Amino acid sequence: MDRRGQRSFGGGGGGGGAILGLVGVLLRSRFGWIGVIIMLVLYATMGRCEQQGAYLADQQDAPVAADKADDLSSYVAYALDDVQGSWLARSPIAVSGAGPTPYQKAKLVLFTDRTPTGCGYGDAASGPFYCPADQRVYIDLGFYRELRDRLGATGDFAQAYVIAHEVAHHVQNLLGLSDKVHAASPRQLQGAGGLSVRLELQADCLAGVWARDAELRGKLDPGDIEEAMRAAEAIGDDRLQKMARGTVQPESFSHGTSQQRARWFGRGHDSHDPAKCDTFGAAEL
Repeated sequence: MDRRGQRSFGGGGGGGGAILGLVGVLLRSRFGWIGVIIMLVLYATMGRCEQQGAYLADQQDAPVAADKADDLSSYVAYALDDVQGSWLARSPIAVSGAGPTPYQKAKLVLFTDRTPTGCGYGDAASGPFYCPADQRVYIDLGFYRELRDRLGATGDFAQAYVIAHEVAHHVQNLLGLSDKVHAASPRQLQGAGGLSVRLELQADCLAGVWARDAELRGKLDPGDIEEAMRAAEAIGDDRLQKMARGTVQPESFSHGTSQQRARWFGRGHDSHDPAKCDTFGAAEL
């Protein structure tokens, strides 16, 4: 699904807000503060309906329009198909004692800046993400420019690794692992050894399993695995924190260090076995 260029309804402003502002003035002049309260209720109701309406309207799946198609969007769609084909070939799947579960395909959404999702509004600033509620992978393709230009992770297989990581979150969702993590207490989630980091490192490992599968099928070029490893290292918590504020705070980690991310990707690749991706049972990450 391609939402690039579509209007985002997340700002809460626009013509509707201006009209309601005028209505508010009139209501206050006639009914006092009771009129203002009526106006606020109308505004809140309108905002909820607008956001939900925008999300539901966007659920009509459509292919990438011909005038929007480009090399990058085509490659991302190709990579998604290959990753999902690999998991379908393994179906039913089992990881970390969960499963076996039949694989069901996720869907891809390309967007610009912000977009409504089943998990609320998604923002490009957070990078690519997976929403369990609607089983969609969301990507603003501008992230790949950031990955290449600012973080130094070049090559098309670095882009494929990102897709494989997000599809791995879909695998975790199908297996019920994501629900268990999200139901945990904040104390269990946080920190360098917390469940959030373990969930992300497992996704890196599962991405590595796919990479080995693609390699065995003759899909990879020399240097592709190294590209993926560099991409994993580029988005480690320690490196991103160091770049952003000059210090590293392990207690606020959510995805794992550069070394951990590359190591777990490598474990998945070398083993070619999802059973080796049990980050939740690992004594050391």
